[in-house]
Amino acid sequence: MYASNLPSWISSKPSNSNKNTLFYQFNQNPFLQFPQILPSKGLSQSPSPFAPIRSRLRELRERIETVKNTQKIAEAMKLVAAAKLWRAQEAVINGRPFIEALVEFLRTINENLQGEDIDCPLTVIRPVKKVALVVITGNRGLCGSFNNAVIKKAESRIVELKGLGLDYTVISVGKKGNSYFRRKDHVLVDRLVEGGGFPTVKEAHIIADIVFSLFVSEEVDKVELVYSKFVSLLKSDPVIRTLLPLSVKGETFDVNGNCVDAIEDELFRLTTKEGKLIVKRERVRAEREELSPLMLFEQDPVQILDALLPLYLNSQILRALQESLASELAARMNAMSNATDNAVELKKNLSLVYNRERQVKITSEILEVAAGAEALI
Repeated sequence: MYASNLPSWISSKPSNSNKNTLFYQFNQNPFLQFPQILPSKGLSQSPSPFAPIRSRLRELRERIETVKNTQKIAEAMKLVAAAKLWRAQEAVINGRPFIEALVEFLRTINENLQGEDIDCPLTVIRPVKKVALVVITGNRGLCGSFNNAVIKKAESRIVELKGLGLDYTVISVGKKGNSYFRRKDHVLVDRLVEGGGFPTVKEAHIIADIVFSLFVSEEVDKVELVYSKFVSLLKSDPVIRTLLPLSVKGETFDVNGNCVDAIEDELFRLTTKEGKLIVKRERVRAEREELSPLMLFEQDPVQILDALLPLYLNSQILRALQESLASELAARMNAMSNATDNAVELKKNLSLVYNRERQVKITSEILEVAAGAEALI
């Protein structure tokens, strides 16, 4: 039956002198006495459902071990990100009420002092000619599209400013953003700030000093924060928030009287009026608590603003850093969770392919032995 596919030394009839010796050797070790015999091409084999994966058994074992190690690393990174996320989330939740109350308090004082002649550089509203963008990214990768989303938000804002005919400069915070903007020669970068681990007041103070010097020296007329706002464990949104100047209405204009505020600014919302799209300021709180008219301050209003505005700058920047870190950790936890699930699925598929290939190899060897034994009868 298989004589046409067998080697000549098996298909030929053995002599009487060595016939008994050949049968004795075959019975002692039938798997080692004959060279490998390939199955006939005419044998029908069922197609494998994992046809795209074609490797030898040794290569499949190595791939399975590699996937196992990757799964362990991804699962460990997921647990580390989840442990750090709890601390970052607590910092964001606990800091929001204070910062929002401070912003409302400063805006109320500034509004009440509009009729008086005060000299506070951080509240001066002048025609916007140049805008500084503080872009906050992460220090590490493996967090999905977190860093790319923030960078794309900054680039879209840069395109919008160029369309309005305004100059801009970028203050990049974070290693990922720094490495990206270093490669972009067409983007005007003023400073590159290396971020640390967990955000600290010292780190926020360094960025606040850079922003303060640029705005007070009138090198820039407006400062905006571009960062990722933490919404939940599964969602974070890249946003733009006006940092300076601290104005009452929150709207700034260029020399031609055109509003230069971003439509998606965190302090604004898109609405309609008489069929036209306009930018309307949205209160941080639904019901704004006005200061009591009976409240008296012992210090001069300018001294109060001078004392509170640095706190405002530091707290706003610290809040953006905390929100960005919480969003980064949440994105990394989700990315590593997906990587773990994919590794489990890939390991399962590779194991099925390995078992199938091993079964095919064993069956082929049995057919070889059977063919050799039949040829010797």
